[in-house]
Amino acid sequence: MSIKASDIKASARPPKMGGGRRGIVMGEKPKDFKGSMKRFLKFISPFKWKLALVVFLIIIATVLQVINPKVLAMATDTLADGVKAMAAGTGGIDFDRILQVIFYCILLYGTSAIFQYLQGFIIAGVSTKIAFNLRESIMKKINRLPVSYYNRVSFGDVLSRITNDVDTINQNLNQTLSQAINAIITIIGVLVMMLTISWKLTLVVLLTLPMSGAVMAVVMKKSQKHFFRHQNVLGAVNGQVEEIYGGHVAVKAFNGEADAAEAFNRDNERLYEAAWKSNFISSLMHPFMGFIGNLGYVAVVVFGAGMTMKGTMTVGGIQAFIIYTRNFTQPISQVAQISNQFQMLVAAYERVDEFLNEDEISDPEPKVKTSDITIKGNIKFDHVKFGYEDTDKIVIKDFCCDVKAGQKVAIVGPTGAGKTTLVKLLMRFHDLVDGDIFVDGHSITEFDRSDLRKEFGMVLQDTWLYQASIKDNIRYGELTATDEQVVEAAKAAQVDHFIRTLPGGYDMEINEEANNISAGQKQLLTIARAILSNAKVLILDEATSSVDTRTEVLIQEAMDNLMKERTSFIIAHRLSTIRNADLILCLNDGDIVEQGTHDELMAKNGFYANLYNSQFENNG
Repeated sequence: MSIKASDIKASARPPKMGGGRRGIVMGEKPKDFKGSMKRFLKFISPFKWKLALVVFLIIIATVLQVINPKVLAMATDTLADGVKAMAAGTGGIDFDRILQVIFYCILLYGTSAIFQYLQGFIIAGVSTKIAFNLRESIMKKINRLPVSYYNRVSFGDVLSRITNDVDTINQNLNQTLSQAINAIITIIGVLVMMLTISWKLTLVVLLTLPMSGAVMAVVMKKSQKHFFRHQNVLGAVNGQVEEIYGGHVAVKAFNGEADAAEAFNRDNERLYEAAWKSNFISSLMHPFMGFIGNLGYVAVVVFGAGMTMKGTMTVGGIQAFIIYTRNFTQPISQVAQISNQFQMLVAAYERVDEFLNEDEISDPEPKVKTSDITIKGNIKFDHVKFGYEDTDKIVIKDFCCDVKAGQKVAIVGPTGAGKTTLVKLLMRFHDLVDGDIFVDGHSITEFDRSDLRKEFGMVLQDTWLYQASIKDNIRYGELTATDEQVVEAAKAAQVDHFIRTLPGGYDMEINEEANNISAGQKQLLTIARAILSNAKVLILDEATSSVDTRTEVLIQEAMDNLMKERTSFIIAHRLSTIRNADLILCLNDGDIVEQGTHDELMAKNGFYANLYNSQFENNG
């Protein structure tokens, strides 16, 4: 890996995500549930035997729990019979039988707990591994997507898929699988056990189901829209905090604290309103379901007492039935929650799957390898035409230029003229609409993209450094470089002295925001990185824009030495830095309007001369 990176986006720190960091929100449903579900099952198929084991363990654990109340009823009946016998003077309480039943209950509950522990351990490992595989797939996909994809999709959206959506899949898969199977087995098992005790009391309990269903439907419908609104407003609040924190220096400089606080308070008020409504309405589920459940208990006790008096029901049977009534209504109330979680899981996977199925760069087998030829740096632009996919506007209309190996070519022109686009095309970050670009007589389409980019070194205006030592940041230009080579590159970039004045020198760590060194110093480090890459073709996009005049002179001298026998493309607004260029290309609206050396173009007194003179007049 080197500065000859496979993606020009890596040259600039990603912008703050703001509200784009949304992911799946509460209540969001998949667009194609059936299709997404099929693809999700296919994705998790490598874990099918572990998931089958999880299902088996949940079933066994649930069945053992369902059996327990009826076993416990034996102890209650034994105690009741003993009391009756004592009252009649015909016997006493069989404590041995009661202790035996209690032992069985403890054994059943203990065994169930062991099975629950095992299934929890396995499903946690499976869900985490699935999340790991998804993140790995997304990261690999990021590197295979064309740069044009990132022109139409925000970084925040991509990041939300690898963070929010994958976390949603991980958490909901862990919860919904065990809860759903537990709820289904519990409902079926409890229903069967209740029928074995009394079909009449079972019918009484079933009569409460329509009431429970109506309550769940109403509460979910009312709370869902507030949950949805809460998540959206939360995204806006988070985005605002990130933006204000990221630009806090500008906010303070322009005395914008009061406006920022006012805007935050408005969104915070909206967040408060949505949060308390969603939480209050959803909290009504528990008391309503509790009320309906208590009605069921009352009915069971009243009818059960009558049946006991008639001798058709035992005391232990009533006790077991009351426990089963509670165990029956509880999983029913969980079903709606599980359904919502499952919808969120599939919706999250749908977003991840959508990203994983984006069209990748599809190139034919390369005809030429850079290792098989000697790259000298002859570059030819042959009637190049290009426009971005998301716009009908053609940026480069008909560009022709023949650059000889070792030449220093400067590209100048107003903003939007197509200067940076040219170098993107040269490195195949985008494909041409028409025309061709040749490197030493070979069309760039004949090379593998990554192989071609090994021959390019870049220094961009927007510097990119990552959290690591200064030494490692420079070594990013050539990962196999020795410490001595890193130091030599730093010396050539006139940055060695500065590094040695820092605490830790080359081992000093640049922090996450790279704000513990100045903008000019960061640019010097990226120049050292490019020097270390030892590329045949150099691309310098405003490489000295963030350094002072004295440092610029030093860098310019180092660059002149570096660019000897290397083809160099220099994008510059500061025209004083490109006076000694072999060729100056003046771009305007995607076309070359003038080309030549500095002296030739000044003698023409045209586009370049006006640009050059106006710059010095402004400076004066």
